Amino acid sequence: MYCVTIRFYEELNDFLPPERRKRDFAFEFSGRRSIKDLIESLGVPHVEIDLILVNGESVGFDRIVADGDRISVYPVFETLDIGNVTRLRPGPLRDPRFVLDVHLRKLARHLRLLGFDVDWLPDRDDDTLAEIAERDGRILLSRDRQLMMRKIVARGLYVRNTDPEKQVEEVLDRLHLRDACRPFTRCVECNGLMEPLDTDAPGFDAAAAIPPGVLAWCREYYRCGECGRIYWKGSHYDKLKKRVEGMLNGG
Repeated sequence: MYCVTIRFYEELNDFLPPERRKRDFAFEFSGRRSIKDLIESLGVPHVEIDLILVNGESVGFDRIVADGDRISVYPVFETLDIGNVTRLRPGPLRDPRFVLDVHLRKLARHLRLLGFDVDWLPDRDDDTLAEIAERDGRILLSRDRQLMMRKIVARGLYVRNTDPEKQVEEVLDRLHLRDACRPFTRCVECNGLMEPLDTDAPGFDAAAAIPPGVLAWCREYYRCGECGRIYWKGSHYDKLKKRVEGMLNGG
């Protein structure tokens, strides 16, 4: 049998039962284990971790745990410079491109509304999601803790909230992405980039593509470069603008 003393910091405590939060606790186990296996056996996904200290020394996930080790586990750092220790996330850490699991459709639309590159489709299994995250270097967002523990997933965030707008605020706050928001620059339907549309361009039939009532008063249009969907600043835009302002201002 092995016995170690371990402590988790900040939001990593969300994954622990109350009696283990924000304190040192002893943990016993049998057999040889890596630090990654040990931590995830306690319910904490490795993608949420950026620094592990064993007996005061920074280590990687492959470190084999020894009897009597004192282990400190820290979440992803956003503002603290820890460049001289062993970071566990590949760089750059915060490339705000995402892939979302099938249950986060509304969050995907909200993030696209804010201008983020979000890969989402309604029929992907966990294997596919993990492969996309690894292949494309995307941050995986999910409420499936087991999915976040897959070894090939290097960057991810377990989404705590269930309300879509609170989920957006959570992602923006935890990843410090408010300054990276570029509202109304992506299509919420397909994730394509928006571009100005010249309705007088040769070959474009404005009367066929735009409702007559809109064409009579609106002079500014945008079109998705991928799916061709056309957008304009009507009453729906005003509602979306208020929603964006609410998300960016924390409600």
